[in-house]
Amino acid sequence: MCYMKQSINILVSGGGTGGHIYPAVAIANELKKRFPKANFLFVGAKDRMEMEKVPQEGYDIKGLWITGIQRKLTFTNLLFPFKLISSLWNANKIINQFKPDIVIGTGGFASGPTLYMASLKNIPTLIQEQNSFPGITNKLLAKKARVICVAYDGLERFFPKDKIIKTGNPVRQDLLDISSKRNEALDFFKLEKNKKTLLVLGGSLGARAINKLIASNIDWLVEQGIQLVWQTGKLYIDEYTIFNKKNNVQTHAFLHRMDLAYSASDIIISRAGAGSISELCMVGKPVVFIPSPNVSEDHQTKNAMSVVEKSAAVLLKESELDSFQIVFGKFINDIELQKSLSNNIKKLELPTATQHIANEVEKLLGKF
Repeated sequence: MCYMKQSINILVSGGGTGGHIYPAVAIANELKKRFPKANFLFVGAKDRMEMEKVPQEGYDIKGLWITGIQRKLTFTNLLFPFKLISSLWNANKIINQFKPDIVIGTGGFASGPTLYMASLKNIPTLIQEQNSFPGITNKLLAKKARVICVAYDGLERFFPKDKIIKTGNPVRQDLLDISSKRNEALDFFKLEKNKKTLLVLGGSLGARAINKLIASNIDWLVEQGIQLVWQTGKLYIDEYTIFNKKNNVQTHAFLHRMDLAYSASDIIISRAGAGSISELCMVGKPVVFIPSPNVSEDHQTKNAMSVVEKSAAVLLKESELDSFQIVFGKFINDIELQKSLSNNIKKLELPTATQHIANEVEKLLGKF
């Protein structure tokens, strides 16, 4: 599509967690390929991980003084009205200076004020909603958004149906062909070829409940002939490095080669963040989801259920972890179940999500 303006200004807002940052960067990268002369600017929340991660990807970012509302009465909550006013003021200032042709929001604290102020100025906005159950910010922003890109069916319960386009979530492009990397992956992690490999994922920061579960069942898992690649997260790595002394167990604060980690694995235990689920659909390995119950609207459980209902994964709630050996014992001994789950989750992949979202951005740029 031809766009007549000499240079395009694209404002992107998303952050707080990798689940919001990665899609934002992936969309920007795809648009940069299509519009090499475009100007990009990110807006994030001060003191959040996007302020470090986005510049590492080569993009400029401005920070707003904004946080979410805590579930209990705290000093942070008392500051929230002041933070909101400050963020709306500064978002307006950024928009006036940058003069974006379009504003893209992938979720996170900063996207609320940024997209709200853009919509007041009649600048086209696009929301990329990763979860099966959206948060309150995107529900409010949806009223003025021109397009809402989603990854799950059934979101017309929350958003205007005529604005919804099912694109899927952007995922790492190096996951498109992990099957060809199997031998490289086994060598990379120094794994035995004749043993099943369990990959344990708790997110970049880590998941306390999953770490405690694995630690308390480590001997039992090794007895089952399983070798572990265990991502503890950076908050917990010091606590669990002791397990590296055990045969067939290795802990990592962070897995820099996720493509090889997925390729080496036979079974995966994971949280149920939207980004993780989209990746796991592409990977096509049997998965046990242990959703975090500590997220807004319990959206991880809802994400996981959307996969489990299609007979594509197993769900184990944190409240049910006492039954881990029974559930997981049946799982690792049932090869047919593993094959069935693997086939079914692979059917849910949407590998061209990033390109599809970029197409919608192009349409908006052409229209407005």
